[in-house]
Amino acid sequence: MIQLLPDQLPALSRWFPAAAPGPATLAEHALATGTGQWWADRAVHPRTVAIRCADHALLRGDPDALTTGDLTPLADCYIDAPDRFLPALATTFDQVTPWERMVYVQRTTPSSTPRLPWGVTVRRLAPEHAPALAELGTDAAWIHGTWGGPTALAASGLGWAAFHKDRVLAIACAYFLSSTYEDIACVTVPEHRRERLAVACVTALCTDIAARGHTPSWSCSSDNRPSRLLAWTAGFRLEREYVHYAAGSPAQHDHLTA
Repeated sequence: MIQLLPDQLPALSRWFPAAAPGPATLAEHALATGTGQWWADRAVHPRTVAIRCADHALLRGDPDALTTGDLTPLADCYIDAPDRFLPALATTFDQVTPWERMVYVQRTTPSSTPRLPWGVTVRRLAPEHAPALAELGTDAAWIHGTWGGPTALAASGLGWAAFHKDRVLAIACAYFLSSTYEDIACVTVPEHRRERLAVACVTALCTDIAARGHTPSWSCSSDNRPSRLLAWTAGFRLEREYVHYAAGSPAQHDHLTA
């Protein structure tokens, strides 16, 4: 496949409708923020289209339009694709692991705001908070991966964090932003878990999302019980389930010579 230029992207919106919560919100987010890379089998009237943003990818179209090696740009990420692409994925990567996922939509709002520990405040992210986000370290870097880094997320104003002085203890943000849904993500530093900081951040963020006229959504693995419990506590209810695929490295194919 060939990588597409920015001026070739708007016509491709029909490939990834944003009318439903879940992985398709990735496409609109990448288009709006410029953080994604797009590929197609051809620039005009493509038959297969792929997009990658951070370590997530969407793949749509006709797998018969692919040639050997076309999907290697999607290595080491989570791929949402119809089952018809499984043979192509299996021959491209050394490992393809199905991963069951759950999509939630906020249906109710918490009846009360969690009481915060002494000295902790929940505030909207602002550009000056970028260094504090960066100090969360590599284990939490995924939270700003879809924005291209801590500076872009802080400047977006689409996140809320629990601060103690100038340190970020927890954060909830729009992970994928679309014109209808905002799929959110959150993280808490390990030593401050079970203090309801994540609930406080998510509650503030969801209030903000509703004020923008959007609907909060939540995606997580079916085996991620803490994430599912947090979603339920924050008023999210199950909308649907789906499967995406964790792709490994490009497969090494032996070549025979005469």
